[in-house]
Amino acid sequence: MNFTFRCLDAQADAPLLHSWVTRPYAAFWGMLSASVEDVVDEYTTIQASGHHHALLGLDDGVPAFLMEEYLPASSPLDAVYPVLPGDLGMHLLVAPPSNGPVAGYTTAVMDAVLGGLFAKPGVDRVVVEPDARNTRIHALNARLGFQPAGVVTLPDKDALLSFCSRDDYLAAREALPFSTPESTRTPVPQGASL
Repeated sequence: MNFTFRCLDAQADAPLLHSWVTRPYAAFWGMLSASVEDVVDEYTTIQASGHHHALLGLDDGVPAFLMEEYLPASSPLDAVYPVLPGDLGMHLLVAPPSNGPVAGYTTAVMDAVLGGLFAKPGVDRVVVEPDARNTRIHALNARLGFQPAGVVTLPDKDALLSFCSRDDYLAAREALPFSTPESTRTPVPQGASL
């Protein structure tokens, strides 16, 4: 696994994203009935927002996941918890496997994403708000150090608000079977924000 990141191009990447977000496994992404144009519109809005940004994650140059980072103070989360300086929100969608599931792959993706986010200056805590019914992502979040803070009501869902501090992440990743030193992580390329 060799993960890198690049800024999402809403127009050019929309057909690929559409093929991911309209599959049953991505039901909690909320775009099952979206058209390609709906995907273009959604990600054009995100990329132009100034507080929400989408990146395409690549594995050896092949698109493998979608990651969004956002400022909780500029999101609906601002109304449901006291946002702290250093908080950064994150969403993650891993592509459907082309050759069947690979054990530990999604955990490795999440590790790469969190490693990149915590490498950003000023980021002290990563915030997630997956649908309260999405037990698979709750288990992944817990594996990487997220602590649930309770269910909150957002405009589009009831969500399990969870937080991951840098210390919780580092402690959790030490327990991972593939844990690797920080120095072996793939750097974020120029022009990408993570």
